[in-house]
Amino acid sequence: MARLQLNKSSLAREAKHLRTYQRFLPSLDLKRQQLTAERSKAAKVLAATRKEIEEFRKGAGRELPMLANRDVDLSELVTVTGVELGSENLVGTTLPVLERVALDTRPYAYLAKPYWVDVAAAKLRHMLELRIRVQVEERRLALLEDAVKTITQRVNLFDKVLIPKAKANIKRIKIYLSDEEMAAVVRSKISKRKRAEHIAA
Repeated sequence: MARLQLNKSSLAREAKHLRTYQRFLPSLDLKRQQLTAERSKAAKVLAATRKEIEEFRKGAGRELPMLANRDVDLSELVTVTGVELGSENLVGTTLPVLERVALDTRPYAYLAKPYWVDVAAAKLRHMLELRIRVQVEERRLALLEDAVKTITQRVNLFDKVLIPKAKANIKRIKIYLSDEEMAAVVRSKISKRKRAEHIAA
């Protein structure tokens, strides 16, 4: 790292750096606050969706206890054929947005399957949609947590490292320049006195 030069141009440079850091810090901190609020909101949405899945699963078990019957093959009754994701830019962080889930219900003979298979197919469709929604919400939350971590590191870098260092450098240069100025005044007085003594002699 370059050694700090103790002169007026270095003082001007450090003062300029300090002004820049102080100008950027509030906007970085505001961005951190927005991302933190959005992360909190995303965590609540995810928790709500997980709760909805759990309640839906329990409700389906109560309404359709016959799902436990292994003789009726429901495997691949409903399959996901496509998922459309959009994106949202939130203060510089690109987040996924679930736009559409395409599901396909495998055709089955109505007379060959029990009457409740229609209800089970509808519930399976809803459960698959919820599970995909959870995956997207988990991804959003993970991205927001990374963004909060990164912006917090930047805020801390400015607030705890760059600004205090610039202030310390400015103080050090000012003290040095002040000492140099005082030393120059003292040298000038000594020189004047010696000259006056030399003229008088």
